[in-house]
Amino acid sequence: MPEQLKYWVWLNSLPKIGARRGAQLIKYFGEPERIWQLDEYELVKAPFMTPVILNQLLDRNLRQEADRIMEDIHKKQISVITIKDEAYPFYLKNIHDPPVILYVKGSLTNNSKCIAIVGSRYATSYGLSMAEKLAKSLAEHKITVVSGMARGIDSYAHDGALKGNGTTVAVLGCGLDNPYPPENKKLMERIMENGAVISEYPPGMPPLPMNFPARNRIISGMCMGVVVIEAGERSGSLITADFALEQGRDVFAVPGNINSYNSKGTNKLIKEGAKIVTCVEDILEEISPDWQAAQDNPKEERPGTRMEYELLDFEEKLIWNCLETEPLHVDILAKKSGLSMQTINSLLIMMELKGLVEQLPGKIYKLKD
Repeated sequence: MPEQLKYWVWLNSLPKIGARRGAQLIKYFGEPERIWQLDEYELVKAPFMTPVILNQLLDRNLRQEADRIMEDIHKKQISVITIKDEAYPFYLKNIHDPPVILYVKGSLTNNSKCIAIVGSRYATSYGLSMAEKLAKSLAEHKITVVSGMARGIDSYAHDGALKGNGTTVAVLGCGLDNPYPPENKKLMERIMENGAVISEYPPGMPPLPMNFPARNRIISGMCMGVVVIEAGERSGSLITADFALEQGRDVFAVPGNINSYNSKGTNKLIKEGAKIVTCVEDILEEISPDWQAAQDNPKEERPGTRMEYELLDFEEKLIWNCLETEPLHVDILAKKSGLSMQTINSLLIMMELKGLVEQLPGKIYKLKD
């Protein structure tokens, strides 16, 4: 493992410095290695520096803890992806407070279409059946299923994706050396063979209650949309749905028995505007325009892109060139192209009308296939 990785692990492991503050430190000072090397005189220059943050950054015991974590990572064969690595999930990178690093076991791809399926730990047979059925169908359509590996809906969603010979990602609220719940250890091993198990928490971190709401922002942040199946009025799944809305993702809900407590949360989501899901097509038509186009025009072929490119004006070509390699958030597109946000927004609208670009959830744009 590269030596620089230790500094990323150290910054991420500081207990009083979360993802948002960690990103702020990196933006202000540069790479974590440089932050490690700075003395108190240099660190206090940051306008957001507080005594608590300063003490954390200078604490020798916490620096030794980073060495322990690195030993654990090596011993337990855990991979680490930093937010600057190409393998870091694209959609997750564009949320408000993405994790600085991800601990990974298995294979994580940054360019797959993902849908989250979440719901009650104490689901009915109806809810469990729907979770497995939808996940299996999504997997068969090459959509990666993301969930939290909890009891109930989460476990059946992962299992359904595996039965569909697809990939699935489990996001944990603890260290990857601590399967939670314990009875899902074998499921975790199966997930690692056909996807990945990930966490922002280092090895040794127990499943503390405070970790799970933060975990939920990763589940929604990785995905184009979140499907909620059976959730009570105060279910943690509704927190995931709230994060999805904040992140500009689609929220779907499977309707349930109006007399069931487990359906109160999901039915409320539908009343508030969540998209009703009764079959996998309800999801695909929202998150996969290519799939919908194939249903409407199975033999239609896209015109040659070179001719389209030559007809663009200078500024449109700038946007085209930026999007040619990968989809981009509108803020990053503005930075790369050097155009003002007002100009970018105007051009994107025109290029959408021409059928040249399309908008993905979270203000992310790509060239239309």
